[in-house]
Amino acid sequence: MVLLKEQKQKNKHYTYMKDLFEKLKENRGPLGEHAKEAHGYFTFPRLEGDIGPRMMFRGKERLNWSLNNYLGLANHPEVRKADADATAAHGLAKPMGARMMSGNSTYHEQLEKELSAFGQKEDTILCNFGYQAMVSAIDCILDRRDVVVYDAESHACILDGVRLHMGKRYVFKHNDIADCEKQLERATKLAEEQNGSILVITEGVFGMRGDQGKLKEIVALKKKFKFRLFVDDAHGVGTLGKTGAGTGEEQGCQDGIDIYFGTFAKSFALIGGYISSDADVIEYMRYNMRSQIFAKALPLPLVIGALKRMELIRTQPQLKNKLWEITDALQSGLTKAGFNIGDTNSCVTPVYLNGSIPEATNLIIDLRENYNIFCSMVVYPVVPKGMIILRLIPTAVHTLEDVNYTIESFSKIVGKLKAGEYQAEKISAISDFHVKA
Repeated sequence: MVLLKEQKQKNKHYTYMKDLFEKLKENRGPLGEHAKEAHGYFTFPRLEGDIGPRMMFRGKERLNWSLNNYLGLANHPEVRKADADATAAHGLAKPMGARMMSGNSTYHEQLEKELSAFGQKEDTILCNFGYQAMVSAIDCILDRRDVVVYDAESHACILDGVRLHMGKRYVFKHNDIADCEKQLERATKLAEEQNGSILVITEGVFGMRGDQGKLKEIVALKKKFKFRLFVDDAHGVGTLGKTGAGTGEEQGCQDGIDIYFGTFAKSFALIGGYISSDADVIEYMRYNMRSQIFAKALPLPLVIGALKRMELIRTQPQLKNKLWEITDALQSGLTKAGFNIGDTNSCVTPVYLNGSIPEATNLIIDLRENYNIFCSMVVYPVVPKGMIILRLIPTAVHTLEDVNYTIESFSKIVGKLKAGEYQAEKISAISDFHVKA
């Protein structure tokens, strides 16, 4: 009887065991469930041609508002030449290996020095990818006794880094300083009990809604609480501040940011990222951040290209001035036309609409195919159900004519949305749609 009971228990166990691949087929995820209908058009679209305000999509030229090429450096002639010359001189393989072992160079060290001076910090570490840098830095500097306090609308790279943290974490309501203070009180009590430290993490500019993080107010909380501040300023560097040094410079509190993250993937129009801080902190990261210790160094053409971009950001303020001329015209024009752009105080320009996911997809098809405008669409689960965000990224190479045409076109499509012309039961299956390339 005992053996029979054990056998039944084993059979019961195996009856409920799933194959890993079958599980993935059954649950495609909130975005993946629409892959069949969306792939190649709403998701994973192919924009072709030189990067700029006008690019080719499915064989037609579109006015493009979807790329973070803020300063227009992607196709700047000096940048293109520097990239080409560096690639011809060094190739993409050099240097081989991780920087700790065999992949360091004078160019890497020069770029770190220039970024440190630019961001008003003692030292900097280069990172292969911005996302990777944020995730691994959080994991690197914290242990299980430390406590994290972070903004509820932080970027996915921050959320993933916080998930790796083995200690306690508290989240405060987005840009709510009173709630941040409340969470700091809880964090302080716990950190004191277990002899730990506190790290507050937020963003300089929140990339979806465009509002700046309340850095100055958070820095002021240091008078009451003991913590260090880590700021992801991916959208701020190059676009904000008198010299383009970012949101901390814009708000006059750069000194209060203890650890500063910037990316090359936006204003620099490149790839990679960097973290700047006190010299002791950066040295600790160099010798303890696993994602850099065990990863190949950035190729020399990328590093030399970043040096050229750094030079242009420093010496050509007209690039940032032009960016803001376009940004101001776009945002003021949209507001005057009756559009809701929320609380943005950066270049990121969200247009808030009400509608279902099927309505959003039909609107985007109309916008792209009949008005030749390409912009990003954001729907549930990224934003609440019933909300649509059309996210516009102005650049220094857009024109006022581009702005005016876009506002006129948006007024027309919103009229159609309110009239119910985009209503549908399900999203359009673009793989079978007439715009198929």
